[in-house]
Amino acid sequence: MSNPCALPSLALPPTEAELLGLPKLEKQLARRLGDANATYKLIEDQDRILVGVSGGKDSWALLDLLERLRHRAPVKFSVEAVTVDPGFPQFNPDPIAEVCERLGVPHHVIPAPIDKMVRTKPEELPCIICSRLRRGVLYSFAKTHGFTKIALGHHLDDLIETLLINLLFGGRLSTMPMRLVSDDGANTVIRPLGTCEEKDLQRYAWLRGFPIVPCGCPLCGCSSLESRRKQVKELIATLEPSIPQLKASMLGAMGNVKLSHLLDLKLGALQAQGMDEALERLG
Repeated sequence: MSNPCALPSLALPPTEAELLGLPKLEKQLARRLGDANATYKLIEDQDRILVGVSGGKDSWALLDLLERLRHRAPVKFSVEAVTVDPGFPQFNPDPIAEVCERLGVPHHVIPAPIDKMVRTKPEELPCIICSRLRRGVLYSFAKTHGFTKIALGHHLDDLIETLLINLLFGGRLSTMPMRLVSDDGANTVIRPLGTCEEKDLQRYAWLRGFPIVPCGCPLCGCSSLESRRKQVKELIATLEPSIPQLKASMLGAMGNVKLSHLLDLKLGALQAQGMDEALERLG
């Protein structure tokens, strides 16, 4: 996932001329969100959606776009925001609470002992610890309070970079799914911005005037995982000038998998099983 603290910020507020482009950008992002929702059945009638809001550009854009969608969508659903407090001394969730109050969105803060765990387990990768604890407290909170979906702000760049990181460094072919049901079936995670580009979300959050809240992690931008993501970002940036449709092509590839042309023997067995079941239905 892209680190909002490690990204260059747009220090100056937008001019009136720049704000004129906001409606067009909002429409573009809303259309992409709507298409993703229709394709992957992300939001359903009577859903109670818990939106993870870290104070970064992506989560701000997600919360704002979902709240706007809520008022015009053909199905009824509710939106509430949640912020995981990692316990880092420099992290301040107050600006997040203030914006959520202004938007009229209920906001929850969940404490998590991330700072303590990172310090007491130096042998483990801090980003892995952080991710695991955040997921755990989100799952527990959502289940306890009756939320039907957990919405996260991962975007197209995140999906592509994760695909390449897993391929190049992990030896596996996988990325972040648009919709994921937890192993115990108790939680469903959705990524409504999965077809939106990072640069558009950054600009949207800037034009909307959302405050970027640093996570406070003393290792922010320094972990091996973030180093790998930076490498992959640079690789994509190098290729894009000569392959303008690179991201669109990779998005299409993630939804166009040829099982028979991969090397995982388990996939061949599954494909054969599927063929047998299809023949049984026809017979």
